[in-house]
Amino acid sequence: MPLYERADAKIYYEEHGSGFPLLLLAPGALNSTVEFWGRMPFNPIDVFKEEFHIIAMDQRNAGRSSGRLPVDDPWGAYADDQLGVLDHLGIQEFLVMGCCIGCSFILKLAQRAPHRIVAGVMEQPIGKDETNAGVFGPRIYTEWGEKLAAKRSDIKIEDVNRFGERMFAGDFVISVPRDFIPSVTTPLLVMPGIDPAHPTGVGLEVARLLPNSELLEKWREPAEIVPQTIERVREFLRAHTPSGVA
Repeated sequence: MPLYERADAKIYYEEHGSGFPLLLLAPGALNSTVEFWGRMPFNPIDVFKEEFHIIAMDQRNAGRSSGRLPVDDPWGAYADDQLGVLDHLGIQEFLVMGCCIGCSFILKLAQRAPHRIVAGVMEQPIGKDETNAGVFGPRIYTEWGEKLAAKRSDIKIEDVNRFGERMFAGDFVISVPRDFIPSVTTPLLVMPGIDPAHPTGVGLEVARLLPNSELLEKWREPAEIVPQTIERVREFLRAHTPSGVA
């Protein structure tokens, strides 16, 4: 089982295919694991592994990954894990595709290491707006944290609450301030969601604020349009793959 180990964590990752690197940041909120891609309208591992070097991972304390509960800087710790996996594999520049919480991970990476992200795809971004008060309160981390604490003698429910409150205290996309988004020059394809955790308005506003974005509103329903969505995402990734890279 491939693991990237750092001082306070062991991160499970997978590699598929070859070509320019494409980092996948899965949906599932705090249970973000490779397998969650199988619940989405299409699995990017299956559809893109023939032309990209795909790196997929279980996030810290999800699935096969484990680590200290980062109560002081949760989003920063996740970003360090993600960049650490890429460093471990000798990858400097990369494409990235995130879904759900993965979109907020992308924006944190854009804050931490903007020079490394060539382009990205944001599938149904999470976020807070007037339509979903309370969605990102304790309900989002309590059950997850109780299960984690039951398995780990080093984690108490008080730690879980501190972690959850800190992680989800932010506004809008949660991981970075709203006023940071207009400074992100990375090309990003935004595909808004349609439910309370992934409000359509949040996705539309993210696309509006980003100075170098493309918007794909109708991408998952009806199911008949999903093949067109896959081709649009493929074209976007190909268009932003550095020249001379097969």
